[in-house]
Amino acid sequence: MITAYHRPQTLDEALTLLAQPNTLPLGGGTLLSASKADSVSVVDLQALGLSTIAPKGNELEIGATVTLQQLFESEHCPAALKSALKLEAPLNLRNSATVAGTLVACDGRSSFAASLLALDAKIEQAIFDHSNIEYRISNIGEFLPLRSTRLITKITLPLNAAFAFEYVARTPSDKPILCAALAQWTSGRTRLAVGGWGKSPSLAMDGTESEGIETAARNACHEAADEYGSAEYRMEAAATLAGRCLENFRTP
Repeated sequence: MITAYHRPQTLDEALTLLAQPNTLPLGGGTLLSASKADSVSVVDLQALGLSTIAPKGNELEIGATVTLQQLFESEHCPAALKSALKLEAPLNLRNSATVAGTLVACDGRSSFAASLLALDAKIEQAIFDHSNIEYRISNIGEFLPLRSTRLITKITLPLNAAFAFEYVARTPSDKPILCAALAQWTSGRTRLAVGGWGKSPSLAMDGTESEGIETAARNACHEAADEYGSAEYRMEAAATLAGRCLENFRTP
């Protein structure tokens, strides 16, 4: 239950408030709208200027409070990432859910998190260090297992990587039973992430070339059994989807 509401005008104010016990950031509100037994105070992030999407060199900087729908509608958003975003949540939720909140709350069925894992996204978080704001940057592979409670301020994606996304689900609008996200740089570096089960998507491959990608996809799904699918099914589906992703790069 929300017992106090704050709307700071500066990042300093927000960090000071968030340092207090039982205080949580409020972005789109899709998480905090759920009923909670514990009393919490919320810190509204709307006035902090964290809602911009801007290319910077070979990177796309996405503010923490950008909604999934804003990213979906951005001219800078890769087409395959738009497919993943559409699968992440229906339109009404995409209009309110923020990119940072989605990452903090996601599980292994998140097509958005799987996509960012393949793209080796960078997560910027702000903390107070001796009364000064310090920004710490980690890659998403470090962030997802621990879900640090520090305030996310920005997510950065590469713009110089080809990206493909494929999935299988019970219905076109359902969460994926399995999804595969593939990023490849001009240097040949290839990252494959698979998702659809567990607490977080899995990085199946981060290599200097794409050779062996189907085998890597299978290996990542050895223990992927749950109520939605067996490990054997996911192993074969992962290999197929990884091959389709790679074929997308070869098709004019």
